[in-house]
Amino acid sequence: MSENLEPTTPAEAVEWYLAERESDLSEKSHQNQGYRLERFLEFCTEYEIEEMNALTGRDLHRYRTWRSKDIQPVTLQGELQTFRVFLEFCASIEAVEPGLRERVKLPDIDSGEEARDVFLKANRAEEILDHLERFSYASRDHVIMALLWHTGIRLGSLRTFDVENFDPEQQCLDLRHQPESDTPLKNKQAAERSIAVGPHYCDVIQDYIDHNRQESTDDHGRRPLITSQYGRLSDPSIRETIYRLTQPCEIGECPHDREPETCKWRQHSQRAGCPSSHSPHDIRRGSITQHLRTGTPQEVVTDRSNVSKEILDQHYDERTEREKMQIRRDFIEGM
Repeated sequence: MSENLEPTTPAEAVEWYLAERESDLSEKSHQNQGYRLERFLEFCTEYEIEEMNALTGRDLHRYRTWRSKDIQPVTLQGELQTFRVFLEFCASIEAVEPGLRERVKLPDIDSGEEARDVFLKANRAEEILDHLERFSYASRDHVIMALLWHTGIRLGSLRTFDVENFDPEQQCLDLRHQPESDTPLKNKQAAERSIAVGPHYCDVIQDYIDHNRQESTDDHGRRPLITSQYGRLSDPSIRETIYRLTQPCEIGECPHDREPETCKWRQHSQRAGCPSSHSPHDIRRGSITQHLRTGTPQEVVTDRSNVSKEILDQHYDERTEREKMQIRRDFIEGM
């Protein structure tokens, strides 16, 4: 430990880092970095690390091993990349030794792993929706799951919807970029569009609004579609909802030989670690793949989901080459 280092708690360091990055990161990236560094703070609490200047290479190795037990290598790589930038900042304010970031070893990820093949499969999505239809009809959970699966939209897009964006007569939802009232779209005005919703799920949305939606407004006086008692439901709360709904012990049976009563992955902050739970982005990937598998033209999918053809091919299309061939054959033979 250098005598030149200033005593700084991990919580202080994270707070200062996030404040420093707020101006040069998008709101979404800033939130993601905060989420990633929360895991580091949990680690520091568990291992009683009270000062950043006490960090050693052995601590960094222990942290890497600790996180690798709960997440996939590609996710670990992203977390550790953020952690390395954080350590560089800490060195700049004399909270840790210069060069400490170089001791954080990143996992080896080949190009095939970078384009993740984790997605919610159609049969599992329908199993979850059937359960919600039967036992939680028109609940907030039901609407969240149904809209993410049937439209393939991003989590942030779901959160932007107001009650007024739902048009039951035209059977659609209107997406609008409104950064001035804290509901931006990832691709800004270019992502604005109207999204068709089938008759059944229009009924589900209307019944939710009429009977189950918590009546509340956000800080800007708007009436969010997806609400809590405090207003517009936050991204982390929606994400937590999806982790919970996709856990097999929530709807189905556990394939990991664990008892739900004692499983750590059933805890609120640990659900993402369950090997069988899925993120909202996994649902988007599965939804897009299912549309393609059932013969929806690629240009329709790119417009509906607001994704370029290049990104769709690299990150979302989980069809095999044989599946693509069969769809082309069906199209040609049907002409």
